[in-house]
Amino acid sequence: MTRGSTKLQANRGSVRHHVVIDRPADEVWALVGDPTRVPEWFPGIVSCEVSGDERTVVTAGGLPIPERILTLDPLQRRFQYQIEAPICRFHLGTLDVVELGDRRCLVVYATDAEPSTVALTIGGGAAAALRHLGGLFEGDR
Repeated sequence: MTRGSTKLQANRGSVRHHVVIDRPADEVWALVGDPTRVPEWFPGIVSCEVSGDERTVVTAGGLPIPERILTLDPLQRRFQYQIEAPICRFHLGTLDVVELGDRRCLVVYATDAEPSTVALTIGGGAAAALRHLGGLFEGDR
C-alpha cells in the first residue's frame, strides 16, 4: 500500500498481555521493577547482569541478550527496555504495574518489535512470565 510517496510496511509487530494480581502494586513492583530480579519471575531467563543502563539477560539455552534500560520509573511503576542485538531491527518492551485498589494490581507487558516474529516470540514468553508471576504471589499468601 502506498500513500503519496511513502510506502507503508507492516513489518513491526505489537503484542500485549496482562495479569491481575491480588497484591498491592508496590509489592509487585518491588519484584518486576528491579532489573536484576528478572530471572526470578521470567521463565527461560537464568541470569542477568546490570551495569548502569545496560542489562544482559542470559537464556536457558545460554544465549546472552544485551538490552538498554530506557525507563525505570518507580512513581508510575513503569520499566522499559530495548533489545540491542541483531535478532531485531527494533524492539521496545514495556512493563507497567497499575494499582487497582489497596490490595490489587494489573501488570501489563507489551512488546513492539521488528520483525513482527520477534514480537510474537517475546510476547509468548511474556505471557508465560505473567502467569508465573501471578502464581508466585498466589503461592505467597
